[in-house]
Amino acid sequence: MEKTAEVLFNHRRLTVLAIKMTLICLAFLSAFALRFDLVIPGEYWSTITALIVPLLLIKLLVFRQMGLSTGWWRYVSLADALSIFKANLVASVLFIVYVSLVHRLDNVPRSVLVLDGVLCFLFACGIRLLTRAYREDYLPFFSRSGGSRTRILVIGAGNAGQAIVRELRQNPDLNMEAVGFLDADPTKQQKSFQGVKVLGGTHELELICKAYRVDEVIIAIPSASGRAMQDLVTLCQTAGVKFKTLPGVGCLIDGRVSVQQLRDVDMEDLLGREPARLEMEEIGRYLTGKRILITGAGGSIGSELCRQVARFKPSRLILYEHAETALFYIENELRALFPQLNVLPVVGDIRDMARVDSIFAESAPEVVFHAAAYKHVPMMECNPAEAANNNVRGTRVLADAADRHGVRNFVMISTDKAVNPTNVMGASKRAAEVYVQNLARRSMTHFVTVRFGNVLGSNGSVIPTFREQIRQGGPVTVTHPEVTRFFMSIPEAAQLVLQAGSMGNGGEIFLLDMGSSVKIVELAETMIRLSGFKPYEEIDIEFTGLRPGEKLYEELLIGGEGIKPTRHEKIRVAASTETDWDGLNRRLDDLYEASRHYQTAEVLARLQELVPEYRPVPRFPSGEVERMESFTSV
Repeated sequence: MEKTAEVLFNHRRLTVLAIKMTLICLAFLSAFALRFDLVIPGEYWSTITALIVPLLLIKLLVFRQMGLSTGWWRYVSLADALSIFKANLVASVLFIVYVSLVHRLDNVPRSVLVLDGVLCFLFACGIRLLTRAYREDYLPFFSRSGGSRTRILVIGAGNAGQAIVRELRQNPDLNMEAVGFLDADPTKQQKSFQGVKVLGGTHELELICKAYRVDEVIIAIPSASGRAMQDLVTLCQTAGVKFKTLPGVGCLIDGRVSVQQLRDVDMEDLLGREPARLEMEEIGRYLTGKRILITGAGGSIGSELCRQVARFKPSRLILYEHAETALFYIENELRALFPQLNVLPVVGDIRDMARVDSIFAESAPEVVFHAAAYKHVPMMECNPAEAANNNVRGTRVLADAADRHGVRNFVMISTDKAVNPTNVMGASKRAAEVYVQNLARRSMTHFVTVRFGNVLGSNGSVIPTFREQIRQGGPVTVTHPEVTRFFMSIPEAAQLVLQAGSMGNGGEIFLLDMGSSVKIVELAETMIRLSGFKPYEEIDIEFTGLRPGEKLYEELLIGGEGIKPTRHEKIRVAASTETDWDGLNRRLDDLYEASRHYQTAEVLARLQELVPEYRPVPRFPSGEVERMESFTSV
């Protein structure tokens, strides 16, 4: 059987031609048979013999000219049926004209000509439908799958769920079988979609999994909230079945759903937030066709900004990155995803004034997204001079270059740790904010700052750390049982940064809506459960104490900044603060001198001058920071 199928496939064109000729002849004979109650009188056989060759020539030529020789029968659709109808109508009319002109309709019943056209259309559609039914395993006696298949239950009978079931049917090689849908919508109960029945509501998951011997559950609700996802995950865990999900609607940019996108449920799903509403026209107005420079292009936020910006078709995308390997990966990714995009990878340090100035002179960027920064809080506590030099002076060098070279928009990425900072990293970012805000008053460049909290899955964040600890069998380490943090996904943060950049006039600090804060210990417990373990039993959680510079909770607003809504529901704006310009520059020069000579105590003192709300929390014995920084700077 397999050898026969292989031979037919290798001679596909001849096979299809033979089938078409057979169907055309069969339709013509069937038309006569129907006309004469299945018994064709003898005097008509000579007519049939005389007309069969012209009939084949006319119909095959028309079918070829009207595109019926292209396409795969296994993917037949309503559009194909319409094409078949048109082709058969044209072919039948031409055949009737031929019979009328050449044979004068002698010995040819008029009803046969009409029946022939109808039957030929039905046979052509039927053979294609049978092919598709065979390919998608709708024919029980001709199943293409060998052995047992993974039995799939799909939660969500909407567009995404139906797309998944359709693909499972069209790709038997996946060796998966959809046994049914579950959907909370009562109007869908007991209905069938794509030939698969809605078996009940989501609350019946455990019973249905047992009754239908379900092996795996697919959660096909891209718009599900975090709370809803948590409930569904709990139901799947109670039922003891594997489960996967699709990316959220914010990640399904083109709206297309595929089995290839299925993945394990992760924390982004359980902390799920409403997808960001983007004003695509406004964003496109300042990005499309422009020269865009992104610093820190290989980092978590920087690389996602590159992906999001690339969608708006800039004339050139300049990737500025100090880390060679990270730059290599994001450049390759962008070239693969956006082959028409003009990408310029630049290895450089934002503190190198000559390098920055040369890139601005050569590439003349019109928009700058400044994401380069040292962000690791405990590490920067050990290296305050480096934090000050990179985060403060690096931003100053970059902002000054943008001002000198007439950049139109400059968007600085900041952090909630800049609010009432207790650590060097936060204080250095706040000092950078102050400089950018005050430069905006003296520049034609629109300088804005975007401030937000932690992003899920970013380099050095708790999610990858917890995941690795769970992989090693625990324990999972949490600093404090009461510590809380704000979280958002990397794509959402990048999208809202683009949105905020389109809204600024200069000097504003935009605050992204971070939603509710999350207890880190609860996040750790959820991750352990997602990994199939029981917290405190199979995987323990240990509390290690707050690390240097850490707070129990984060804030997004400094007292006195004031806050106003914007036209976007997820973005607010804080009032800018004004500082004596000459005094600010003197203090920044002093900070640079102290950091250049690695004078740690002086660096901390200068940071406190620049950021009066900075309240450092001592975590090291006297002299320990100096020794550690001396070591790390060698």
